[in-house]
Amino acid sequence: MIDLNPEQRLLGVIRSAVGDRVAYVCYSGGVDSTVVLAGCIRAGVETVALLGVSDSLSAAEREDAHRIASELGARVEEVRTNEMESDAYRENGGDRCYHCKTALYETIQALAVERKSSGVILVGTQLDDLGEHRPGLRAAAERGVEAPLVAARLDKAAVRALAQRWGLSNSDKAAAPCLASRVPVGTEVTPERLAQIEAVEAFLRARDLWPARARWHGPIVRVEIPPELFGRAVEEPVRTELHRACRKAGFTFVALDLAGLQSGSLSLPLLAS
Repeated sequence: MIDLNPEQRLLGVIRSAVGDRVAYVCYSGGVDSTVVLAGCIRAGVETVALLGVSDSLSAAEREDAHRIASELGARVEEVRTNEMESDAYRENGGDRCYHCKTALYETIQALAVERKSSGVILVGTQLDDLGEHRPGLRAAAERGVEAPLVAARLDKAAVRALAQRWGLSNSDKAAAPCLASRVPVGTEVTPERLAQIEAVEAFLRARDLWPARARWHGPIVRVEIPPELFGRAVEEPVRTELHRACRKAGFTFVALDLAGLQSGSLSLPLLAS
């Protein structure tokens, strides 16, 4: 049996999964979903890129998603999701992502029914995601969502390599989870708290202190940035400007986390249990 290269595997998987239906790509502007979108275009299937918009999506990420899609010649349709209307989502238990993804997939399914089109939902889940705490995977399984990167046996490194081969401008883009991931598990997610987080992160982006996370802890914002950026963050005038931006966003105290940028740090107690 001939082992196809990653590009051939992915395009073959997409053609097989979609067939003569419409590929509804859950697109975020991240490298994983961009590779799925680019793969659909290269595979020649009818494709609709859908960007879920809610309070948990920052304006910067929203703008970046449109920019990247335009480079591919793909038109992005925004769909307003209603996860904030879910009590279970706002309560922010360990399964918050399940309720978020459920809202997204149900919104897309309703859109397909409205358009009277036969479609399949595709997501950017890749092999490395399968070993993490990702309740959203259950929502995908329950609704028949396809993960072509997994089916093509592509991990994060392989996805980035393929993105580089295809000349995607975001091939080295850092992960950009939603703003709600900055709120500790068990603490309610509200539009006001997400706005606080976004305001601080907008400052960090503007001062090139990025990638970064502004973790919400009531009156305290815990800033995570790569250690190599610590010096820039505490030098004047940036130190004073950062403090002022955090106070303006509604925080009383500002803490720089000496552990640096940590993926999923607010879920560490959950994972440890």
